[in-house]
Amino acid sequence: MIGQTLSGRYEIIEIIGGGGMALVYRARDILLNRIVAVKVLRPQFVHDEEFIQRFRREGQSAAALSHPNIVSIYDVGQRGDIHFIVMEYVEGTTLNDLIKERAPLQVEEAVNIASQICDALDHAHSNQIIHRDIKPHNILIGRNGRVKVTDFGIARAGASSSITQTGSVVGSVHYFSPEHAKGTLAGAKSDLYSLGIVLYQMLTGKLPFSGESPVSVALKHLQENVPEPRKVNPLIPQSVENVILKAMRKNPDNRYQSAREMLADLETCL
Repeated sequence: MIGQTLSGRYEIIEIIGGGGMALVYRARDILLNRIVAVKVLRPQFVHDEEFIQRFRREGQSAAALSHPNIVSIYDVGQRGDIHFIVMEYVEGTTLNDLIKERAPLQVEEAVNIASQICDALDHAHSNQIIHRDIKPHNILIGRNGRVKVTDFGIARAGASSSITQTGSVVGSVHYFSPEHAKGTLAGAKSDLYSLGIVLYQMLTGKLPFSGESPVSVALKHLQENVPEPRKVNPLIPQSVENVILKAMRKNPDNRYQSAREMLADLETCL
């Protein structure tokens, strides 16, 4: 791909990342003379209609959103077997890398990051879009400290049906909500559960649930109580622990009822 130009406009410069479904390149938009990120569906999926649909849905879901904490989508295209999404290029790091390097983070920093993610989710949910894969790998942190949520690849409209796709549960098991693990309907409160885990991990450097296999981790989400974050890191204020534990309640009805409600607690917990 390096050196190729897509749509006569996006000149691919270098590979900068990738996930299970796609590779991400840094590219130059020749027309507007700016650097962009171009996400390209991996070659092994170009004849898989389900993956192509998921990929297109990512572009459509995120393109419907306009928020300072959500990566902007500029263009969606196809050239032969190459399916691609052009988006804002964020110079910085992922929250996953930041956690690996520095966790446990300072309480103020972790709460600030969580607040920005929550603000992004409030915007997505108010536009009827559930992210369904909130995890540190999908959170970008720019050099200026601005947080950007990305990868709406398994997002879906809030009103649409089940979260299982051809029998396989999608998303990342360490950040699953209990309802996600069961394969039942994952709604806005599922995103808040995942955000609770992200905040837990930022402040402790650990995941609340881990295990030998994805199935054993999923069962812990369903059956086991969340280990109290303050037992792992006593520097966490009680008020912040309360936010984490409320976001991670097993029954969605007992969690925050909306991202806005959780954001209000994050903004006042310190």
